[in-house]
Amino acid sequence: SGTLLLILEGGTLRLLIKNVAGHGTESLTGRSLNDGQWHSVNINARRNRVTLTLDNDPASPALETPWLQIYSGYSYYFGGCPDNLTDSQCLNPIKAFQGCMRLIFIDNQPKDLISVQQGSLGNFSDLHIDLCSIKDRCFPNYCEHGGHCTQTWTNFYCNCSNTGYTGATCHDSIYEQSCEVYRHRGNTAGYFYVDSDGSGPLRPLQVYCNVTEDKIWMTVQHNNTELTWIQSSNTEKPYVMNLNYGGSMEQLEALIDGSEHCEQEVTYYCRRSHLLKTPDGAPFAWWTGRSNERHPYWGGYFPGDQKCGCGLEESCLEMSNDTGFLSFKDHLPVTQIIISDTNRSNSEAAWRIGPLRCYGDRHFWNAVSFSTEAAYLHIPTFHAEFSADISFFFKTTALSGVFLENLGVKNFLRLEMSSPSEVIFAIDVGNGPMELLVQSPYPLNDNQWHYIQAERNIKETLLHVDNLPKSMRMASEEGHFLLQLNSQLFVGGTSSRQKGFLGCIRSLHLNGQKVDLEERAKITSGVRPGCAGHCNSYGRNCQHGGKCVEKHIGYTCDCTNSPYEGPFCKKEISALFYSGTSVTYMFQEPYPVTKNTSLSSSAIYKDTAPSKEAITLSFMTAQSPTLLLYLNFSSQNFLAILLSRNGSLQIQYRLSKEESHVFTISTENLANRRVHQVKMSRDGPELSIQMDQQLFSYNFPPEVEFQTVRSLILGKVTETLGLDPEVAKANTLGFVGCLSSVQYNHIAPLKAALRHASISPVTVQGTLTESSCDSVIDSDVTGVTTVYSPSVPFGKTDEHEPLTNTIQSDSAFIGGVIAIVTFITFCVLGIMVHFLYQQKQSHRTNQMKEKEYPDNLDSSFRNDIDLQNTAIECKREYFI
Repeated sequence: SGTLLLILEGGTLRLLIKNVAGHGTESLTGRSLNDGQWHSVNINARRNRVTLTLDNDPASPALETPWLQIYSGYSYYFGGCPDNLTDSQCLNPIKAFQGCMRLIFIDNQPKDLISVQQGSLGNFSDLHIDLCSIKDRCFPNYCEHGGHCTQTWTNFYCNCSNTGYTGATCHDSIYEQSCEVYRHRGNTAGYFYVDSDGSGPLRPLQVYCNVTEDKIWMTVQHNNTELTWIQSSNTEKPYVMNLNYGGSMEQLEALIDGSEHCEQEVTYYCRRSHLLKTPDGAPFAWWTGRSNERHPYWGGYFPGDQKCGCGLEESCLEMSNDTGFLSFKDHLPVTQIIISDTNRSNSEAAWRIGPLRCYGDRHFWNAVSFSTEAAYLHIPTFHAEFSADISFFFKTTALSGVFLENLGVKNFLRLEMSSPSEVIFAIDVGNGPMELLVQSPYPLNDNQWHYIQAERNIKETLLHVDNLPKSMRMASEEGHFLLQLNSQLFVGGTSSRQKGFLGCIRSLHLNGQKVDLEERAKITSGVRPGCAGHCNSYGRNCQHGGKCVEKHIGYTCDCTNSPYEGPFCKKEISALFYSGTSVTYMFQEPYPVTKNTSLSSSAIYKDTAPSKEAITLSFMTAQSPTLLLYLNFSSQNFLAILLSRNGSLQIQYRLSKEESHVFTISTENLANRRVHQVKMSRDGPELSIQMDQQLFSYNFPPEVEFQTVRSLILGKVTETLGLDPEVAKANTLGFVGCLSSVQYNHIAPLKAALRHASISPVTVQGTLTESSCDSVIDSDVTGVTTVYSPSVPFGKTDEHEPLTNTIQSDSAFIGGVIAIVTFITFCVLGIMVHFLYQQKQSHRTNQMKEKEYPDNLDSSFRNDIDLQNTAIECKREYFI
């Protein structure tokens, strides 16, 4: 008249009771019951009441079934319904049960499963009796680094969330192994997690990477980097402070050992408090390092000596300090400091231990070169029974070669370049050889660095080459899964000395462990430490004219002839200009722009004019007209880049008294508080101008003669005598805004002014403030922009008319006083002195830096411009 179903669904036990009329009720209990552990279930039914107990705990209130009387049935089906059963009362709502059952009782009577096996009690199919063959796939747990294991009947899965690792078994670290690698990936300064041993057991540690310097510094902070004062400590009750770096000592040791150089600054201030007694006596203060040994030496001296820097320099005065660096890596980091001599009258001391700072990755550029096919390196056996990952860089010009090989009795592992465009990862764990192949659309023997990562675990095998699609093969669910190797690992060749690799291999990692290839190459014939030619692969990282310089360990970018700076010459050098700011770079002598005086002089310093010229600059302003850049060829000849009254870009070439060329770029108003870029290049008579994304070209007449540059000016031109009228208009208020990335040929004048002012032929007048153009907000530009009289609408005046605007300025009163004094002087000195005074006054006017014209000088200024117009006999103008 009804059915009772007990189902395991989604790890939860579900009891369902219903009659033939369709009435039913259910009870749910438990969770994660598919955990591979034994659980006990008891169902107790008495007429209208059913109780379900799970693991001896009542699962829920008893079920009431007033519509159904429950009695012991005549048929019980365990695990599912037989396939040949015609009784519709047994239905499988879900798939059959997979697992084990034992101790089956019906009506409190145990059922003998052996009788079922013998056929005397019920029947069965696909059943193992008196044996539980269930396999717990999460024991042992093959999920590494704390990954959570879940399983089905046929497989297991690893949840790697919040572990810092990824992959089928949480084997691969998601973090890089050093700040050097982050820098190589193009990252800038900031906090990063560094995993020193990759897929090894050590957890990642957070550090600060400063990748804006030539040396890539890695900084690890501790819990007390401030100056700490101490009193009332003695040898019986010394002051003790333990330093915590947020990681284990194993993590810190791995960071230090993998770096080229490490240091910690130590400072000790004292008044009537000694560090040391005598060179041979017990110290009053000491510190401990990684091995918990006492170290009585201090900053500025060496391990094993009870000395300090100020004692050697005889500078330990009352209330003085001893400051220096601890740089012996085997003793770092400082983990504890003990001070015991501050209990005397007026005795006190203060200490400060700086953060741990390291630079250089000893392994990232660790490389060897194989010169013969028979040469190889021996490495101890690669133990990787459950997980194996191998990664390295290589470069070659050979057609093929074996990168590495490791053999076992039946197992083996081999990585090789089988052809110029194919890499094979071959492996056998006892189930027969298996090969993974990655085909490259480009040749791999192009003498460029390429990256290989091969991984094998009990779930899958993978092969990566550069950024190409990976090759992957799932592991067999049955059969062997342990990789058992016993020979030495051959790097660069094979045990048979055939098919050896010709080329370079660097940065070899085996299961996260770094292999020191260079040290092994020192004692191996046919293999030499290091590998030249890093710039062939990474020279493109040096941008904006930076030059790649080869080093034994890696490379560096020389930004000497670039207007940029930074590790890859990518950081703009920019500055904020004000109305009186003027930067003048002189070309009379071959001054270097850095301390590297070995650089050859450019052709620009010769008497003959350069056949090629290149100018690049970026600007942002809200002012027009304004002068951006001025090249002075002689007292009358020049090249000027300016914004005209309507904000359009104008370039003026004056090459002689009779020859002048004006190029007006027809474009939008560029005085719009946005960053714009101008690029000019001239090759002989051919001139190209690029304004942002717009490109223009022009050819000078063949008879034009170019001249040698004498000086370059950014901002305001202070020597205004003989200045072209159009340039004079733009120069009136100077340049107010931001300039960046300024370069003329190989000269970077703005960089010289901001970085090498003391050794460069550069002069700065007025205020020059280093600032990123992108970070200058509108108010910054507006605050230093002069407001024009509203009588002349912005952008509507003729750009070729003399400047007639009156300028609002607080200097009107000063101008009036100067006018009165000048009038009295004229009356006293007379006609003769008047002539001399005019010359002096003209020179004095040219020397004014940041003064603005008063209202009553409008007409006189116009007359001066008109007089200068008469000096120009011929001007050619081009609208592009």
